Amino acid sequence: MKLVSFANNGRKSIGAIVGEVVIDLQTAYKAKLQKEGKFFSNRVAEVCLPDNMVEFLQGGKESMDAAKEAVQFALKNNPNDIPLLLNKSDIKICAPILNPGKIICVGHNYRDHIVEMGRDLPTYPVLFAKFANTVIGPEDDIPFYPISEQLDYEAELAIVIGKRARNVPQETALDYVAGYTICNDVTYRDIQRRTTQFFQGKSVDGTAPMGPWIVTSDEIKDPSRLEISLSVNGEERQRSNTSNLIFTVQSLIEYLSELMTLDPGDVILTGTPGGVGVARNPQVFLKDGDIVRIEIEKMGVLQNKVKKAESN
Repeated sequence: MKLVSFANNGRKSIGAIVGEVVIDLQTAYKAKLQKEGKFFSNRVAEVCLPDNMVEFLQGGKESMDAAKEAVQFALKNNPNDIPLLLNKSDIKICAPILNPGKIICVGHNYRDHIVEMGRDLPTYPVLFAKFANTVIGPEDDIPFYPISEQLDYEAELAIVIGKRARNVPQETALDYVAGYTICNDVTYRDIQRRTTQFFQGKSVDGTAPMGPWIVTSDEIKDPSRLEISLSVNGEERQRSNTSNLIFTVQSLIEYLSELMTLDPGDVILTGTPGGVGVARNPQVFLKDGDIVRIEIEKMGVLQNKVKKAESN
């Protein structure tokens, strides 16, 4: 499935996207239970398929199974009085996870990126964090605040955790993944380099465009063989394959779960390939009006426009 968060007529909810339509999962599941004559159908649907993606992921296998049932019901039964299929063009697709508990980022994790930055291969994952204030969706503009002139892009595969993980070995690590999404680790480079810690240049509002959906893990059996690319105004700037990751999805989950408990809805950004603006000769940074397009094999496209912001 492709899971989305969306806004429609002032209500935010979660859905599954099929072609050009979005299925409101909670509404569809209510309709299914009502048709079956189930008692407390509204309350059951609200518990199994809540409006919030993090709460949905906390429901684990039961919620995921309910979502699949809701999709099948909606595709076969679309009563006029209860519209279950929403046109994608009529709603706003938001970031799939609006309020992640943790956004854990991995730096220097593609060999080509390490080479262009003139660094040695890391012995351990290089970690830093973003927070929920950075998250924007696929239909939002990337705000460019007047605090810097060095706004840069970073295409990244993001892991979405599906169940609580602590001290998880690599062999079973993928069992803890709900799915994958696309993220742009937008960075203010000069601010990043004020200190040896990356945090300042990575934490500005709107610097984590995410989406457009979560592709569930059953559709991506091997996250280590995915083509990834980024273009700016149609010009390709980054291209690689997740086979070039130094620390794989499995090894990252093992390593991180030894340090901390990973919870459903936590997001792990796995690093960016070579081709970032700061490493080019001459350097090239994003500017007002630029269109940034990231594509990852089997996952789709995340595209955002850069827009000058008057203040932050």
